[in-house]
Amino acid sequence: MTQTADMSPRAATKPKRADSSGLLLTIILVGQFLAILNVNIVNVATPTIEADLHSSGAGLQMIVAGYTIVYAVLLITGARVGDLFGYRRAFLTGLALFTVTTLGAGLAPSTGLLIAFRLAQGAGAALMMPQVMTLIQRNYHGAARGRALGLWSAVVSGGIVVGQALGGILLGLGSGWRVVFLVLVPIGALLLAVGMRVLPRDEGGGRTGLDPLGLVTLSAAVLLFVVPLVLGRNLGWPLWGWICMGLSVVAFALFVRVERWVTARGGRPLVDARVLRAPGMRPGLGVLLFGPATWGAFLFTSALHLQGELHLSPLASGMMLVPCALAFAVVGLAWPRLPGPLQRRLVPFGYVVAAPAYFGLGLAAGGGVPYALMSALIGAGLGVQVAVTNIATQHVDDAYAADASGALLTVMQLGQVIGVATVGTLFISLSQGHSASASMTTALALAVLAVLAGLSSIFLVRTRTPQPA
Repeated sequence: MTQTADMSPRAATKPKRADSSGLLLTIILVGQFLAILNVNIVNVATPTIEADLHSSGAGLQMIVAGYTIVYAVLLITGARVGDLFGYRRAFLTGLALFTVTTLGAGLAPSTGLLIAFRLAQGAGAALMMPQVMTLIQRNYHGAARGRALGLWSAVVSGGIVVGQALGGILLGLGSGWRVVFLVLVPIGALLLAVGMRVLPRDEGGGRTGLDPLGLVTLSAAVLLFVVPLVLGRNLGWPLWGWICMGLSVVAFALFVRVERWVTARGGRPLVDARVLRAPGMRPGLGVLLFGPATWGAFLFTSALHLQGELHLSPLASGMMLVPCALAFAVVGLAWPRLPGPLQRRLVPFGYVVAAPAYFGLGLAAGGGVPYALMSALIGAGLGVQVAVTNIATQHVDDAYAADASGALLTVMQLGQVIGVATVGTLFISLSQGHSASASMTTALALAVLAVLAGLSSIFLVRTRTPQPA
């Protein structure tokens, strides 16, 4: 039997609960929503944090970016922990850590403690988030999985936009910066209490070994890559950042060699090569690198443009992006209801819509209805990413669901970081002199990334279902 056939779904590996309740899906998706919301809700509060805690520029950067850095570094590790000790246990532990540290962040008396709690929040999110996709893969199948992934996709997009708008609303009420953390605590506590009763018990994938060498080398590679990308823009792209990114390539190469060595010795690698050889996974990873890169860069540059150049409030700028989030959600939720062949053809077409819409965004830089319309077209185009996730994991055995979840989420996170760092830096550099040029050049860059995502999606949808050996 070939490696490809080894990764095709087998009835023996499917969980006993193939048709899970809506309450299960609600719990895990709301948990994910809180983790995503926490990325953006803090951004609008940085001026009041600076005034209250007398934070330095570097301190503010770590308050905002520390969460993302730890989250990106530990995602695959979080997926493996769920695989080893049980997805229910890992999700609830991550949710508990996230909730407690969110309370700590809301009560933090100093910049140093706030940074520490933000880093711990990122660890909790990294432990919780991979279990969401894994639980969907293991508990939902066929059309039910498509609908669940549609809701998952809507939560991912909605959390980002809601974070910006909700942060503006809370600060507009004069409640102070602490409320952006404290408002999440009772929701997390309620989810924890209900989740302990509802989430299905499991023992993980039944395989042993954390692959410490793989963990160390991959964490080093991601850390060396993400830290300079997240912090480099505000620090003026110092030399140490470029050195770190160069070393990250070496670390990634070392990680590949370590994983091959672990596999050759009969061990359990952190990222099993059979997952990456599953039909659809590699082109799916390409789409989920370039697609989220456009999404992250679009939201980042839009906030700067709407609030900086058009002088809109955080709430108003967030509301301007609501059509985008709604269109994203509608497409993601409608996709599973389409006939099977049409579902696959929809994926490249989505990027055919998104690429010119990104370019049109530059022409609609004055805001208003044209800008909202272009953002809605972007959301509709990128809404096909739920199809990408489903097609990419369609032929991955449920026993390897955690490996696939960790790989996909890590690539998506890296894509967003890369998009913000590259296109965001381009926009900031150009906007200092000519705002019109900045908007058009940024729009062109986003369109190019969307085209790359679309080209990758062509290889994805041409993936053939493997025949049993």
